[in-house]
Amino acid sequence: MDNQQTLRRKLLDLDNNNYKAYREIQGNYQFPDFTLIVDYVQGDPFAAPSKLRVQVPYTVSGFPPELYQTPSREIALRDFLTRKFDRVAYEVSSRRGTGKSGMIAITKMGQEVLDRSSVCLVNLAPPPPKLVSTSANPALERAKPVKLNKNQKGVEVRLIVGLPAGGRRILGRQAAEMLCDDLPYIVHRCLKYEQLDADACRRHVETAEDADYLRQQLTEKNLVAFVANGSILPRRSGVDDRPLSSEVVSFQSPPSLEVEFDCPNQGKITGMGIAKGVSLIVGGGYHGKSTLLKAIELGVYNHVPGDGREFVITDATAIKIRAEDGRSVAGVDISPFINQLPQGRSTTQFTSENASGSTSQAANIMEALEVGISNPSVLLVDEDTAATNFMIRDRRMQELIAKDREPITPFIDKVRQLYTDHNVSTIIVMGGSGDYFEVADTIIAMENFQPQEVTEKAKEIAQQYITGRTAEGGESFGEIRARIPLPESLNPSRGRRDVRLKVRDVDEVVFGNEDVDLSSVEQLVSKDQLTAIAAAMVYAKQKYIDGNHTLPEILDAVMADIQSQGLDVLTAFPQGNLAIFRRFELAAAINRLRTLAVK
Repeated sequence: MDNQQTLRRKLLDLDNNNYKAYREIQGNYQFPDFTLIVDYVQGDPFAAPSKLRVQVPYTVSGFPPELYQTPSREIALRDFLTRKFDRVAYEVSSRRGTGKSGMIAITKMGQEVLDRSSVCLVNLAPPPPKLVSTSANPALERAKPVKLNKNQKGVEVRLIVGLPAGGRRILGRQAAEMLCDDLPYIVHRCLKYEQLDADACRRHVETAEDADYLRQQLTEKNLVAFVANGSILPRRSGVDDRPLSSEVVSFQSPPSLEVEFDCPNQGKITGMGIAKGVSLIVGGGYHGKSTLLKAIELGVYNHVPGDGREFVITDATAIKIRAEDGRSVAGVDISPFINQLPQGRSTTQFTSENASGSTSQAANIMEALEVGISNPSVLLVDEDTAATNFMIRDRRMQELIAKDREPITPFIDKVRQLYTDHNVSTIIVMGGSGDYFEVADTIIAMENFQPQEVTEKAKEIAQQYITGRTAEGGESFGEIRARIPLPESLNPSRGRRDVRLKVRDVDEVVFGNEDVDLSSVEQLVSKDQLTAIAAAMVYAKQKYIDGNHTLPEILDAVMADIQSQGLDVLTAFPQGNLAIFRRFELAAAINRLRTLAVK
């Protein structure tokens, strides 16, 4: 293994060479208190940046073991370090030439605390015996080489670097400053506990631990969601997910729905509990109905301290359902909702390249149920993004259009059966139809972003104003069937490349020749999740999609491998731009692949 001095000399010698000569620096370098690993070097200053790793042993980082002693705490600590590294690297990075020159960066973060590959706790290989520091930073100049015991653990950071160029020529001196001076400074600032805000770090870890504790307690209290008193639900804008900072109305539970938890770190927390069953969120326009549901749908994730939704907690299996005009559907049994289509088209194996609002919403529900067959889930529906004719068919329309001429069984007639037959709860934002009062267990009215329970009043209104509508769709919900994907229908290759994957923002994956549109999968919150999902689709194709396994079985196997081996199981070499996803979002990507065929 080379050392810091060797790397500096290499970079100075490469000055003014063709940019491709940077590849000579690939390898491992021992710095006084960390190891630098150069995994991949970009071939052009305008290409994707180079991929590097930094490994710091615990004897140097000094993190107290209690900060990472449980999976919940470990994920939160790694999240905290990723955010710190991102901030300091941004401060230190400077433009050093053309293209991406001078950039030192890590993955970009949102408000959610996700299990990511950007910072990992790993086993470290032992370094060579002795090193001499050449750092220009005085604090690092005094650092002594660290001797590692076999299998000693440490922190690994996976970063991207834009190696400096003038045109397409190497700027060796600037590269040496970046990797041999700037990088050690960033490591010193970010990966040593003594340099961090210990209180902020501990609060980050404890907040995530309490959120996970609350999520585990939901089942015991017969709840599917919890919103803590004092939560700030509104966001700054549609493109800024930080909490609203002016004219804020903090959340306060109605007394009848208030529940209390005793968390490991925060102690007693009170707020509104939403019970299993069918719940409605009603109220006038702009009073916070959709804002509450949005917070609930993202409550499947933990959030950073100060987000305002740290203790908005939702069952981990909750799935947002919406209409999705134009999506492709492959062999889904939508017959619980839709039958007797014109031209005799099958609804037990419904296939379409351009599904309508109602058929797409039916398919979205049935696909979610298929994926969660062995794990009862929660459906989240907002009438603003639902197909109206799928949600309700009132008495007057029933009278005008007889059932034998209407293929759609509306959701209102199936939502109760979903719970009684399959233990699937539903939370619905509904501002336009009081017909749902009769099928709901709990009704919450939002007024100026504050909830009131109005179940009793709504039931009285339902009895006073009888609609006279006839329930449709039979006495039971119907079957939930698992499909078997055909391996030849998933092809990640393009031209001479066996695998071509690309991710565009948080809404599209390029899989071979196909663009997979995930813009309507609303619980995806990070581009890194899409990157991991794209890799997981290839992994599933290579290992488990063989024409014999059902989609739920495939998802079980992929998620089990990630659980046991980490996100690195999905890629050929360690990458820092992966984030954990749920089985539901992986299934959503597979289901939206327009080439997908099933049996």
